[in-house]
Amino acid sequence: MMRTPSVVLGLCSYTHDSSAALLVDGELVGFVEEERLSEQKHTKLYPSRAIEWLLGQAKLTAAEVDAVAYNFQPARYLAESPAALRRALSPATRERSLARAHGFAKVAVRTQRRLRILGRQFPSARVAPILHHRAHQLTAFAASGWDEAAVLVVDSLGERQTTTIARGHSTHRPRTQTLEAINDPASLGYVYGAVTEHLGWRRGDEEGTVMALAALGDPARFRHLFAQAVRTTATGFRINPCYFPTRTLTSGYPRTSRQFVAETCPERHPSEPLTDLHRDLAAALQERTEQVMVHLARRARVLTGSRRLCVGGGVATNCVSMGKIIEAGIFDEVFVPPAPGDAGTAIGAALAVHVDGRSPRPLAGVARSCYLGPSYEDQPLDLTPWPGLHQKTLSIETAEFLADQLAHGNIVGLFQGAVEAGPRALGNRSILASPLEPGVVERLNATVKFREPFRPFAPMVLAERAGEFFTLGQQAPYMSMASGVTDKARERVPAIVHANGTSRLQTVTRSQNPSMHAVLTAFGRRTGVPVLINTSLNVKGKPICGTPEMALGCLANSGLDALLLEGRWITK
Repeated sequence: MMRTPSVVLGLCSYTHDSSAALLVDGELVGFVEEERLSEQKHTKLYPSRAIEWLLGQAKLTAAEVDAVAYNFQPARYLAESPAALRRALSPATRERSLARAHGFAKVAVRTQRRLRILGRQFPSARVAPILHHRAHQLTAFAASGWDEAAVLVVDSLGERQTTTIARGHSTHRPRTQTLEAINDPASLGYVYGAVTEHLGWRRGDEEGTVMALAALGDPARFRHLFAQAVRTTATGFRINPCYFPTRTLTSGYPRTSRQFVAETCPERHPSEPLTDLHRDLAAALQERTEQVMVHLARRARVLTGSRRLCVGGGVATNCVSMGKIIEAGIFDEVFVPPAPGDAGTAIGAALAVHVDGRSPRPLAGVARSCYLGPSYEDQPLDLTPWPGLHQKTLSIETAEFLADQLAHGNIVGLFQGAVEAGPRALGNRSILASPLEPGVVERLNATVKFREPFRPFAPMVLAERAGEFFTLGQQAPYMSMASGVTDKARERVPAIVHANGTSRLQTVTRSQNPSMHAVLTAFGRRTGVPVLINTSLNVKGKPICGTPEMALGCLANSGLDALLLEGRWITK
């Protein structure tokens, strides 16, 4: 009988967004993305720093790890090769059939090799490959804390799967049962990435920029094209290869076709100016994405009968689509975990091994947890590498001091407690600003974040007063849902309202983040508005600052006015 693993290391590595999570006797010790410690955004390298921190937290060595859970299964890639060869029978997919078969087989072999490498790193551990979408499902469902829910995962590709609908059940020993799956080349994530690249931004990184640009365009110009390119079916959707040729997993094959270019526009170079045509293309892409996501949510409701929905996978980061699902009223409540993308599958992979091992220990530390990475409360601070920076220790109430600084128009970096899980800063690695300050969005984009002027900024709000400003009608603790706004929001805080009339909000409760709740309360007392602009502590192209050194570099090299770092006020 297989021994029940008590120490399980979950890994996302060698692809993109490397990360690690550690379960000991069913309790989540922590989770962190490697980029927060290495300063390499979306790194695919083995997460050595993350693993070192996790084992240190648990006071364990690599030899004491019982199981390593990896977020892909190599054999599942291999199964696509014969299916790819059958595509040679169709004129629309014939050209790439051989390259596709070879590409999937090559990735299968490469993934198997990676499993052997991990086995050598952890000599006492069993290496367990976990189906990618199952890892996504478990991450999303377990983080919800619900006892039962529908689970919808939509991404670019996990082995062969791109979309799965499952039912999750049990809080303490979470399990998911896949009810329906859509395989590649029907991939919503693939299409969104392809158009992102076509518009001149980095695929796998800047899809959010395209989502922001979409609010400035008119989808009508390309609405018919996307209706033909991404066609809904009774059970999901399919992709027209005349517009988006079949994926090969081999470099050198464009993701958009000559027909797509002819009916839209040439590929835009990043240095070229944006035109209405680019805006309209982004708008039509976003509109079709929202329509398909709502369609899939309806399908999940029919298949599961559940009244709650968990959403995972890279497409779950499309906050406007999440808002549309909520607005549609299909479910009583919708939940997106703090790390819905591939990095979060490190948690889900570890959960799969824990559950499959039939451990008697209930799961702990995952539900409604987002502050899971390293913290630096007691670390001494050396400013020698930054001679232009000056620090002082605050002798007054931190929340009141920070609220006062923000109310007076300062833009402040905040570094406190544990690093957040996922792509959003949630008050521990944030840049904060008053939404009441004239020109604050322009200043943030131009001198602090160094990014496109049309990019919006998200608000954080006291959960108990969210209804005064936002129409979402449910909590949004992880800044993953776009909400409509009230007349009061348009009147008092127009800076946080995007061109499409929405805001990607974060609702803050006292139990979730007591210090941030105190800052919002103090700011609301001064201004009458318990709302702050919250954006991640980084500049464009860099990861969120996971370490004090990264935060100090951000302060020194950006237009931040100050940094509040674990009770120390640092200025230039």
